[in-house]
Amino acid sequence: MLLSAAFTLAVDFSILNVALPVIGADVDLRLADLQWVSTAFALCAAGFTLLFGRLADLFGRRRLFLGGMAALGAASLAGGLATEPSVLLVARAVQGLATAAVIPAALSLLTTTFPEGPQRQRALGLNGALMAAGFTSGAVLGGLLTGLLSWRWAFFLNVPVAVLVLLVGPRVLVESRPPERPRLDVLGSVTVTGGLLALVYGLTSAGQRSWDSPVTIVALVAAALLLAAFGVAESRSDAPLVPLGMLRRRTVAWGNAAGLLAFATETSLVFLLTLYLQDVVGFGPLATGLTFAVLGAGTVLGGIVGPRVIRAVGSQGAVAAGLLVQAVATASLMTIGPEAGWVLLVVVATFVGGVANLVAIVGFMVTATSGLPDAEQGVATGLATMSQQVGITLGTPVMSAIVATQVASESLLDGVTTAIGINAAVCLVAGVVAAVAARRRAAVPALAG
Repeated sequence: MLLSAAFTLAVDFSILNVALPVIGADVDLRLADLQWVSTAFALCAAGFTLLFGRLADLFGRRRLFLGGMAALGAASLAGGLATEPSVLLVARAVQGLATAAVIPAALSLLTTTFPEGPQRQRALGLNGALMAAGFTSGAVLGGLLTGLLSWRWAFFLNVPVAVLVLLVGPRVLVESRPPERPRLDVLGSVTVTGGLLALVYGLTSAGQRSWDSPVTIVALVAAALLLAAFGVAESRSDAPLVPLGMLRRRTVAWGNAAGLLAFATETSLVFLLTLYLQDVVGFGPLATGLTFAVLGAGTVLGGIVGPRVIRAVGSQGAVAAGLLVQAVATASLMTIGPEAGWVLLVVVATFVGGVANLVAIVGFMVTATSGLPDAEQGVATGLATMSQQVGITLGTPVMSAIVATQVASESLLDGVTTAIGINAAVCLVAGVVAAVAARRRAAVPALAG
């Protein structure tokens, strides 16, 4: 149940992207405002995830999970029935809030249900596989539903899932919360939520306008100031939203950084290959989505293989191995040309890269949540979810800016392959750093002995 909910929420992130022009015509949403269908979701999903992660610890993980699923069902029904832009955008924002509530609650229920070791690794592996498969499946489902039925079914699809979870969940899920309820850090909650909202908005604005746009600059400066204020507030709080001791843990800090890069590189690669398939090769949205179905299969396999890799080389070793293989698979795509025959390489490379990326993501989740008491699992999974959402938001505008710079003097294909090369380089550097960190960690017990 927890895994199916994670898959559904991941699908929601991308399912409407291919249907945006049709949605705009149906609800009279201006072309310039279409991006808010995606932005409203991303803002709330990333901006509130850390706060909801702490609320899960304070008020009960099962309660927040079920409440989030109820909000998802109601918002999806409203979005599917929407005839006005305001109703549609509010529905997408509430879907984002539901995602911010459900994902850390579901992850903390998983991590507190299964003790550290193979069982937790297997559960996190399946969760990561289904979430990543959901992101890539969203494009396929969006194309199919829009072409065969209506874009409204992209919303309605969530309603029976939410109803089923609400009927079965109270019977099978056991409530989980710390024995003592600490106070909510209000100042920390306000500053970190505001900072994350400003950060995601700034990154989104960079992709839509430019990095030197006044809107982008103001948003990113506000994000820096608010997040700095959050750090000061946490250092002075008796009951911090995120205990500073947690942030000082190498596994938490390092794991979240690796997770952010893993999500940023893979999701931005999908963006780059979408440009390639549609604007260079000439594929339509449905053919493009079906091409990425192979990537979805790779992510599922990676989620299954990930726990085995962790047992063999440790969670940090799995992150390193996954990122290094992902770097090689991504680098091979620098050779693509304008002919349709190159799609075979795209299929093979994205499958291999998808497997490797999920191995890294499972390693990241295990690393970022290990060695922590159950009372802090909501915050830990909230941090991990935040890294995931910021990574998803960060990668595309950065790669888009690289493509735009190259296109000014070269062709679109040259811009895409240049950005793919930089993407591969980021994976390579992150993988090498992860490998060094894993070796140092392994050397410590040996030296101690």
